[in-house]
Amino acid sequence: MLECVVRWAVPADEPEMRALLDAGERDRYDRFLRAEDKARFVTGRFLARTTLAEITGMDPRAMRFTTECRLCGGSHGKPRLAGSGVDFSLSHSGDRVVLVVAEGAEVGVDVERESDRDFDRLAAMVLSAPEREVLAAMTDRRRGFHAYWSRKEALLKATGHGLAAPMTDIHLSAPDEPPEVLAWDGDAAVSPVRLADLSPGPGYAAAAAALTGRPLKIVEEPP
Repeated sequence: MLECVVRWAVPADEPEMRALLDAGERDRYDRFLRAEDKARFVTGRFLARTTLAEITGMDPRAMRFTTECRLCGGSHGKPRLAGSGVDFSLSHSGDRVVLVVAEGAEVGVDVERESDRDFDRLAAMVLSAPEREVLAAMTDRRRGFHAYWSRKEALLKATGHGLAAPMTDIHLSAPDEPPEVLAWDGDAAVSPVRLADLSPGPGYAAAAAALTGRPLKIVEEPP
């Protein structure tokens, strides 16, 4: 069994949080124009450092994250703690910031604030044909679409593909069923993988993914 620690936070921007940023992160923080973007960024890094410090015993001020993409070598990859067997992933939406941490497997996490989007247009870009049929039959299509979206985002963050891989190649179980990859076509396909829905609170959808064949044990502190 793979244990995944999940932590939630509300975006904030306090001096003690900014004090843990390294020089590169401070530069990135300064480049954000909106206060809410600054708060989400610094909260995510603070949440990651403090949680990883608990798990690894490292000094959070001494931690250095790398962002090298393992697929192409660019600098746009998800942050990683160099020299550690612990992997983590961050996501934010609205007033939610979420972190997932696991040892021994690549992980991804995503949270989405539900909104009244053009589901028909987005479904054509995000969902496989069988998923579109399931969504069309659902009473609460908003919840169903965001459940699909968050599961797929978490999966592609775990693999490192992000939005570079077609979401329509992935066929997941229905939103009201336990999350599972039923089929995955294309060169980006990875197996085995595990998915888990999280508990972000009303008006949000969230999921975690891990590249493992072991069952997931989600240790989640509520938001």
